[in-house]
Amino acid sequence: MHEAAFAAAGLNTWRYQLLPVPPELLDETVRALPAAGFAGANVTIPHKEAALRAATRATPTARAIGAANTLTFANGEIEAENTDAPGFMVALDEDPAGMRATVLGAGGSARAIVWALRENGADVSVWNRTPGRARRLAQDMGVRAVTQPTDGDLLVSCIPAGDPLPAAPWEIVVDLAYGDRETPLLSAARKAGARTVDGLEVLVRQGALSFERWTGKPAPLEAMRAAVRA
Repeated sequence: MHEAAFAAAGLNTWRYQLLPVPPELLDETVRALPAAGFAGANVTIPHKEAALRAATRATPTARAIGAANTLTFANGEIEAENTDAPGFMVALDEDPAGMRATVLGAGGSARAIVWALRENGADVSVWNRTPGRARRLAQDMGVRAVTQPTDGDLLVSCIPAGDPLPAAPWEIVVDLAYGDRETPLLSAARKAGARTVDGLEVLVRQGALSFERWTGKPAPLEAMRAAVRA
């Protein structure tokens, strides 16, 4: 996706590469990246909360969420940002104010989604397979933890693909998991009549915001979207 974006934006010397990093080496690796020529980095599971701690400064959004998925290296600083939250809101393309929303999961992505929905006026519940993690996230964010998802207006899954749709009706279902085909959750939701938003669109939208932070250029959304869906 980012390679396609660089090409579309004429950034012919830019490259995007995968860096597998074990948790115990995250801080050391992040601090070495600027000297190695990196302009920034995306951070994914399980590093999002640790990435915030590794940064020398953070945006108000990243600090409020308590997790970062984007690091930018400039002027000797490592700045942490969270583009998951605004990227999700753009992909959702609907005002969640007043909606009853349930978020499945309690990791870094779930923290971002819960924060975004709460900040935009939704009534948010959190469910996780480990109830204690759901309770901790709910306490941090000032929302509710539930032991079983119930019906509502919006369901957002921040857990791995393959889980079935909870036995309740939903108006909108978002699945952050993505792959080369529709997830079982979204397939069941669509058949039940819900409006669905897939993880690829959320990926594109949060990636576009990361691209703009690193390059200072508008993100070529169509090139990015075509690349992830090819």
